[in-house]
Amino acid sequence: MRKTVIAGNWKMNMTAAKTGEFIKALAPEVASMNNADIVLCVPFTDIAAAVEAANGTNIAIGAQNVHFKENGAYTGEISAEMLVESGVKYVIVGHSERRQYFGETDITVNLRAKAAINAGLTAIICVGETLEMREQGITAEIVAMQTKVALMGISAEQLKKVIIAYEPVWAIGTGKVATAEQANEVCAIIRNVVAELYSKADADELTIQYGGSMNAGNAEALLAMSDVDGGLIGGASLKVTDFTAIVKAAQ
Repeated sequence: MRKTVIAGNWKMNMTAAKTGEFIKALAPEVASMNNADIVLCVPFTDIAAAVEAANGTNIAIGAQNVHFKENGAYTGEISAEMLVESGVKYVIVGHSERRQYFGETDITVNLRAKAAINAGLTAIICVGETLEMREQGITAEIVAMQTKVALMGISAEQLKKVIIAYEPVWAIGTGKVATAEQANEVCAIIRNVVAELYSKADADELTIQYGGSMNAGNAEALLAMSDVDGGLIGGASLKVTDFTAIVKAAQ
């Protein structure tokens, strides 16, 4: 039985003070909801406040990026060891905004994922196509290639520390959402790729999220799909009522 994981990606939002207030408001709303793992991936500067506020709750804290080296002259970067020591359990790797704005490639995504896993973190690896790619009819090829490169050098045992998030780039922050059937189709493609790389049993245990503008209104339909095992939530994760509704839909 694979885990359902609802993870919020706050992106560049919320101060440390607001983080504490948010989690204190969210925690009692989701305290009885135990059919899904609940994660908030917060900015680096909010991690300490988030970990403190989430202590004793069923909310885990994640980061939004990690560097692939243990240390060194990488100004502005954060290592996996730093994240682990700060109390983080998860980290997003290869989000489309990192690829689009900050030069992430399939290769650096793989390196970051391995660094995270080797440090004991769960890596939420993002894959997804642009609108042009979808219109060209190459969604399956693009997502398969991104998945294969991201998982290079990751063993079947290490795969237990991986979540893959399907994020159609054309649906992130645009208000556009893949239909439940479209999301399920691509999540199934990802699962088939993982089955080819590892085994059907490994693929069946892998959590695959949908991450393209999931919200309180569409979460139930998306989460009801056979191959959608949760969500990587953007804007809706910044509102207690909306995020609670999504977690509730996962029950």
